This record gives sequence, C-alpha cells and structure tokens, in this order.
Amino acid sequence: MNQSRPLNIVMAASEAVPYAKTGGLADVAGALPSELAKLGHNVILVLPRYPSLDDSGRTFRVLERIPMYTSLGASEATIEEDVVSTPGQLPVRVWALRYDEFFGRSGLYQAQGKDFDDNLARFAWFSRGVIEVIRYLHRQKRWQTDILHLHDWQTALCAVYLKTLDSARPEVQTIKTVLTLHNVGYQGIFPSEKFWQTGLPQPLFRQEGLEFYGSVNLLKGGILFADRLTTVSPTYAREILTPEFGFGLQGVLQARREKLQGIINGIDVDVWNPETDPALPTRYSADKPTGKVQCKRALQKEFGLPSEDVPLLAVIARLTSQKGLDLVEEAIPRLMSLGLQLVVLGTGDPVHESNLAKIRDQFSSRMGLRIGFDEALAHQIEGGADIFLMPSRYEPCGLSQLYSLRYGTVPIVTKTGGLVDTVLPLGSDGKNSDTATGFHLLAPTADALVDAVREAIIAYARPALWSNMVQRGMKTDVSWARSARSYEELFISLLNATDQDRGT
Repeated sequence: MNQSRPLNIVMAASEAVPYAKTGGLADVAGALPSELAKLGHNVILVLPRYPSLDDSGRTFRVLERIPMYTSLGASEATIEEDVVSTPGQLPVRVWALRYDEFFGRSGLYQAQGKDFDDNLARFAWFSRGVIEVIRYLHRQKRWQTDILHLHDWQTALCAVYLKTLDSARPEVQTIKTVLTLHNVGYQGIFPSEKFWQTGLPQPLFRQEGLEFYGSVNLLKGGILFADRLTTVSPTYAREILTPEFGFGLQGVLQARREKLQGIINGIDVDVWNPETDPALPTRYSADKPTGKVQCKRALQKEFGLPSEDVPLLAVIARLTSQKGLDLVEEAIPRLMSLGLQLVVLGTGDPVHESNLAKIRDQFSSRMGLRIGFDEALAHQIEGGADIFLMPSRYEPCGLSQLYSLRYGTVPIVTKTGGLVDTVLPLGSDGKNSDTATGFHLLAPTADALVDAVREAIIAYARPALWSNMVQRGMKTDVSWARSARSYEELFISLLNATDQDRGT
C-alpha cells in the first residue's frame, strides 16, 4: 500500500460523544475520528440511531435505505447522516443506522438497571448493518474500505462475519479489522439457546469459537477473528493476559498476544484547557499559574470550606468499589488528621453515597461532598484542587488523571492500567524529581492511600519541587493527536503486512 494515500476508515461503535454515552468508549469513538481526519484520512463513524441523537445538538438527514437479511428475518436499515466539518481538516461522516424496533428506546443497553433481553439480537443486527454499509459504500459510492475499526463486544461480530459468512464477498475481502478492547470485564455474554440469533453456523459455537463456559461470548469471537487487537493502555494490554484482569479470556488473549498492543487514550485539549475554560473563575496556564490559587479559593467557598492554604484533595468518580471509594472512606479519618481538605463529586452505589454523607457530617469543616454529576463543577474541581485521588482497583486507561495533569492538579493513582502509563511517580526521598508528575499507590489499600497522600503533602511543603511537578504535568501531551498517530501507524502497518503476517 502507498502510505501517502489517505485511508478509508469505517469506525463502528455503540456510543460516541456527543451522540450517546454511558462510559469512556463514547469519548474514544467521539474524538478519534476527528483526529484521524486531521491526519488526512477519510472516516465514517457508524452508530445505532438512538433517540438521544436528537439531543446532541447535531442534525441528521436521511441518506439511504438498505435492505437487511438476518437470522431474525428481513428488515430495512435507514442510514441517517451527520457531517462534522472542521476548518483545516477532512469532514467526518457520522452514519446512524435506524431500526426503531431495536434502538428506538431511551436506554442504550438497559432500562432501570436491567439489560435488555434482546441485546444479542440488537447488536447482531447492528453488526450486520455495518457490513451492509461497507458493501453499500463499495457498490454505490465506489468507496473501498481499508480499515474497519471496532469497539468492544457490541461490534465484535463484524470481525466474525467478515471471516465467515461474508468471506467470499469481493467488496469486503481486502478489509482489515482492528478491535479495541476498552474493558474486558464487559464481554457480551448470552445464553447458548440464543446463538442462532447471530446467524453464524452452529459449528462456531464451540470452545475454539464463540462458546464460553456454555454461553455465547461476542467479545471472544471478536478477539479470535479480528486482524489486530488494541487496548486503551500498554499496561492494560499486559494485565488482561492474567487471570486477575482477563475475566476468563486470558487464555484466548494469550494465544493472540502477538496481535495485541496498547494505545493510550487522549482527551479533548480544547474542552479541557485551563487557559480558556469558561467554567473556571480565573484562567491560568503552566507559564502563568497564579490563577490556580484563585480557583482554589472559589472551590473552597463552593463547598463551604475555610479559605486556608492547606493541601486540597479531590475525588471525582463513580462511587463504586472498582474506583476504590471504599478505600477512600476507610482512609478519610486518617487523612483528616494530616491537616488537609477534601472534596468529593460523584454518584453511584447507594451504600457509598450514604457512607460518604455520614463521613462528611463528621468532618464538615474539612470535607465537601456533592452527590450527582455536574460537568462545570468537575472542571472547577480540577482547576481548584491541589491533588487528585484516583485509587482504582483496575483502570484500563482512565481520563480523570489526564484532566488533572492538564490542570496542574497532581494525581495520586493506583499502580494499574493506564494510570501507571500516564502518571510518572515521585519516589521516596525525592527520587525522580526531574521527571515526576504524580504519585503511585503501591497497592489498592487504605494504608497505601494514606502513605501516598503523606508523600504528596511532604512534596507540597517544598514549593519549588511542587511547582516543577505541576508544570511538568501541565506540559505533558495528553491530546488525542498523539494517540491518533499511533492508530495511524497500526493501520498502515496492517495494510502493508503480508498475507502470512495477517493470518489468524
């Protein structure tokens, strides 16, 4: 392949900002297409047509209707298009596949906390729809797809279909697939009696196929059939090869480890920019950091805390044990004895919400709590806090630590996943002081959390050391541009590979 030629990339995802979101997958699928377009590539993002798309502030128009034939019978998919145009780059086309019987609902995957019973049928249909979109592009638009970039279990069947049911179709034979694993804990597991809904031949329901302890596992199918696999950080790519993080798929991943690599996520550095952020009472930068002090005073006032020059710690998270909120709760009484302040923003497990409220009442003069989520307040916390706590038990990539680096809020993170890849730790006795951007918890325990906070407070008391850490973090490249270049290199290398190298 001529590397100077723009790539034709179809990206398939079940959610993407600003159209629909439940988690970090949406941030990746929303940002990466634009960054690839900046590099000169043609990108079409394919999503299900949820009602939430009407609340995105974007406008869709009907483009085409294509017939669909699946194991559930004949149907019709309506392609609705939104064109995202940005000066200085190629436009990104967003194609939403409309089939209201499956996607005309308020929830993406569940309602009232319960998964939809027909999720297998829904995303098997969507995966077939993605293949039909690719065929439509070839037949009607003379647009040959080079790369099909898939995300998580909801689109994993596309890779299976291309290597099985559709392998003889000339329109798709040269396409290479990349499957990104955002969180291996979510696999798309369904009862065996529903396997027929995939439309795949019964022999594929075996241990070497989509069978997983007697059930259907869509993510396993994608792992087996995709040409390349990526995760959202290099460390997580290694972690999922172990029983602790592989959630039963570590053996399958081990077998394909030569096709697996980690590419760290980025953030939108235009939205998360302390120099221009409209949510901040005062803007600031790495070179002109004085405004951060005013942001701190405003944050203390917002949470009813005394205007004191003590370390101000922050937590913004889903209030779950996976995010380490039980460790925070256990540690707070000891943290309060260190002469600091703490603010917490989040929502989640009612038990954690209740526990934190009780602890806040006990330490009301030093701790602020806001149950719920407020985007503007999240920006204000990043702008005003000195230290950010992120004691996740596992974190494939993580975004909050990247926001913190960008805002000069020194992160304390667990030594796991993308956290260890993005936060360079200050060692004991000031070791690594010329490279450090934060601190690592050596283990996901309350004791380790308290120890790390103590180390941070010692560093905070040394203004020159602290200022250098803050500036170094703020100047770290956390943009999507860096990540997009890594994906571009992967795509080009895949297309340049020999048939033997591509073999699964």
